[in-house]
Amino acid sequence: MGGTRRVLVAADKFKGSLTAVQVAERVTAGLRRVAPDVEVEALPVADGGDGTVDAAVAAGFERREVRVAGPLGDEVTAAFALRGDTAVVEMAEASGLQRLPAGVFAPLTASTYGSGELLRAALDAGARTIVFGVGGSATTDGGAGMLSALGARFLDADGEPIPPGGGGLAELARADLSGLDPRLAVVELVLASDVDNPLTGPKGAPAVYGPQKGASVEDVATLDAALAHFAKVLEGVGGAGNRAADYAASPGAGAAGGIGFGAMLLGARFRAGIEVMLDVLGFAPALERASLVITGEGSLDEQTLHGKAPAGVAAAARAAGKDVVAVCGRLALAPEVLERAGIRRAYALTEIEPDVATCIAEAGPILERAAERIGTDCLG
Repeated sequence: MGGTRRVLVAADKFKGSLTAVQVAERVTAGLRRVAPDVEVEALPVADGGDGTVDAAVAAGFERREVRVAGPLGDEVTAAFALRGDTAVVEMAEASGLQRLPAGVFAPLTASTYGSGELLRAALDAGARTIVFGVGGSATTDGGAGMLSALGARFLDADGEPIPPGGGGLAELARADLSGLDPRLAVVELVLASDVDNPLTGPKGAPAVYGPQKGASVEDVATLDAALAHFAKVLEGVGGAGNRAADYAASPGAGAAGGIGFGAMLLGARFRAGIEVMLDVLGFAPALERASLVITGEGSLDEQTLHGKAPAGVAAAARAAGKDVVAVCGRLALAPEVLERAGIRRAYALTEIEPDVATCIAEAGPILERAAERIGTDCLG
């Protein structure tokens, strides 16, 4: 790979250490230390989870901030990104785990209401295409809160609104989707996610992701039954509800605590998050200009291979005949597995500093040293 002089840095965040933008900055600094004349183009990427709005803003979208309900109902400042009539909305901005106080979980009561408010803000801003990135949620409410914010009504046997969160769905007696914002019928809504779980069952949202959100074994059973009941009630309301059973079983319905299911009721089309974001961010023309691509994320492991950003970047780069290397905090993939994924070699921070705690605390300077190694190996 000697002689390569134009590099595209298209890496995701190192969760808990560096944003995708900071990763690009550190890699660029390290490369230039050993190859001062190298041309570097930074294109921070995301797969629909937290950091998606930041990646869009780094690519030239305008950051818009609004006040919305957090997962516990308290007001928070959340952002979406807008360029022309295309918006990028990240549900984690309103309803993500990072919106909960440290050490606090609310698996039965956390609501996606604020995510619906974010979607409404994007509509108010004139969006005609909305990329709805879902992941990193604190919620398991099947998108009921989001739908409520957009005009749906979910009532108990007494005709009163049900409590927020997935647990409250057990009390659902009647659903009404007729009041949904009419603009949703004419907007293109793309559900961008890196998971393909159905809504319920052994591979559903509560069983697979509930424990990460503080759900006990009993909570998982409660939520699974409540979401199944939610889908069943929706079958009887007409309109989009007629396809509730199909949507519940569809890949992506279980994304972000079932908000994928709610988005499908709004007419969303499910696509792999990284594929959507590469399109939105303008990856193809940037790739054409590059001779070497550097991708990466905090941990390169089995999960990376299932729809995460580095795998998507590497697949697209390999199809274009471009060399790809990766940076990461921790490497848990064998060289032959990396090669099959289209990654020539990975440079892990733990190769430089074996102590994981130090790698996390000093990720920036250590990443620069890893980038120096890439520069020496690939740009000499």
